[in-house]
Amino acid sequence: MSKYDYLRQISIFNELDEEYMEKINSISIIRSYAKGRILFMEGEPGEAFFYIKSGLIKISKLSADGREHILHILNEGHVFAEVTLFSKTPYPATAEVLEDAEVGMIKNAELEKLIEENPKLSLCLIKYLNKRLIEAQTKVRNLALYDTYARTAQSLLKLAEDYGRKTTDGIELDLNISRQELANMVGTTRETVIRVLAAFKKEKSIHVGKSTIVITNMDKIKQWYE
Repeated sequence: MSKYDYLRQISIFNELDEEYMEKINSISIIRSYAKGRILFMEGEPGEAFFYIKSGLIKISKLSADGREHILHILNEGHVFAEVTLFSKTPYPATAEVLEDAEVGMIKNAELEKLIEENPKLSLCLIKYLNKRLIEAQTKVRNLALYDTYARTAQSLLKLAEDYGRKTTDGIELDLNISRQELANMVGTTRETVIRVLAAFKKEKSIHVGKSTIVITNMDKIKQWYE
């Protein structure tokens, strides 16, 4: 067992060999954060690149009218703030700890220097950024093409893929997310997402508890946007 095995859980680093793992580990600063901690605010100078060893991180932006829009909820293995690499741009969103987390931070200047010296690492970064670009384009397309029912269905399926836990009743979202946070992900109001969930519950495609959502019929949920 290598002491750098934790880095193999990080999406951008998992194809690197031991030599590169050692270099990444040497420039990483790993810290523990409690729920509710803000790692950085939208608009602050973009100085570092982050990855998640454990816990949940919420990435969000404020709209012109001051409403929060959740871009991502990230767990172990994900990276964030990578868009500030090579550009010296401010952080385009806010990062907040949703569940107690252990997060690795790498200063952009140090990572950029390491990338210049190691072409293989550069290729891994390019592949990862391309994947994130496709995800962003898909999200924009969905906002334009689909109504709130379809977008809510997509959000539930994405959460099930990332945080789903099989139970005898179906796929339970193993994630403590409020109705307001789900609405912020979908891009609608809390009242609207509650009505949508009620419709899904009525057709028996989900079961809604006080703090849980269980998808009981995947096919019915998928039909809302197919």
